[in-house]
Amino acid sequence: MNYQEARWKQRFQNFSRSFMLLKTTVELEKLSVIERAGMIQFFEISFELAWKVLKDFQEEEGFSISSPRDAIKTAFQYQLIENGKDWLEALGDRNLTVHTYQEETAQLVGLKIKSTYYPILKDFHQSFTERLTK
Repeated sequence: MNYQEARWKQRFQNFSRSFMLLKTTVELEKLSVIERAGMIQFFEISFELAWKVLKDFQEEEGFSISSPRDAIKTAFQYQLIENGKDWLEALGDRNLTVHTYQEETAQLVGLKIKSTYYPILKDFHQSFTERLTK
């Protein structure tokens, strides 16, 4: 196993731990403000690790990746992920929530996490879990 391969696999393990915490909060029915803030935080961490796994994996394959947007677009182009538009929207919302807190934004992003962003991260988790076991 070379360095790049070990890197994406290690980062994926970190993603998996964060993703399981996100899953726990997404499955809660009605979230308090603090629970929603926790869900958003788990989303931010999970999403950050997910695009970095994509970056590391693609670099192992010989690609040169310069940004999260580049990692997502290339991953979509080479069918490592589906729903490239949703991934780019998630990137934009992660950038919104990571730097400031606004209640209205938190409510909207919280809804999108449950309806759209959690499912794409779940698909990513399943896909890369399968890659790990090959």
